[in-house]
Amino acid sequence: MSASPSGEARIARAFANAEGAGRAAFVPYLTAGFPDARTSLAAARTLLRHADLLELGLPFSDPLGDGPTIQRASEVALAAGTRTRDVFDTLRTLRAETDVPLVVMTYYNPIYCYRGPAGEGEGAFVRDVRAAGADGLILPDLPPDEGATLIAEARSAGLATVFLVAPTSTEARLRLVSEACRGFVYAVSVTGVTGAREGVGGEIADLVRRTKAVSDLPVAVGFGVATPADAASVAAFADAVVVGSKLVQTVADGGDLDAIAAALAAACSRAGAGPAQGG
Repeated sequence: MSASPSGEARIARAFANAEGAGRAAFVPYLTAGFPDARTSLAAARTLLRHADLLELGLPFSDPLGDGPTIQRASEVALAAGTRTRDVFDTLRTLRAETDVPLVVMTYYNPIYCYRGPAGEGEGAFVRDVRAAGADGLILPDLPPDEGATLIAEARSAGLATVFLVAPTSTEARLRLVSEACRGFVYAVSVTGVTGAREGVGGEIADLVRRTKAVSDLPVAVGFGVATPADAASVAAFADAVVVGSKLVQTVADGGDLDAIAAALAAACSRAGAGPAQGG
């Protein structure tokens, strides 16, 4: 399928479709290349049967925002030989098969050190990842007030930029981060790293409300969402539910990824609870 004029447009359409169907968008995450290229691609295809957006993690040797499950997945993917160009190959393959938005989660170092067909550095990375089929970048360790060059390059390429807010974010910080975002804002449910937990922190609903008070963008909630019960809880107030560690662990264990993804996606239905809460 051909790429849309902008990643932002494709992402906006996905959120609108989910909202129109009375549910929060389901955003599964996979570490690209884990445990190997073939298995990773098969897992992505499975998740695309249920996903409103698909998040692919670019393996990195120092994933400081990730818990042990995704850290280990990055280590295994890198040891198997996965490199940035391989992630771009995966994007090209998936883009030819689906119109679901594809969003890459990457730390800044691989962008800064990038060398590829379009050249070197931020601009080259942005152009090449967009050409491969990505619609957006999630940037967990790049403060948006230090990312002006990358943001400008992304705007020029039609690539959405997604930054993170946390329960500790002040109103001023929420406003600054939201203004740098395109596509959606990513709200982390805990002040810590990714990983499955016993339930989602109670502060997250307030964080979503505060974010919506300063931004018209959809708000996605991740970090710590692992079960259908978690997903249903988050779907009641957020625009999207992101699930990562649970799915990566399922791939690692050889579990029934299709059944787990189906249950999580079904839990994103608001079942008459009404739209996500605004500000």
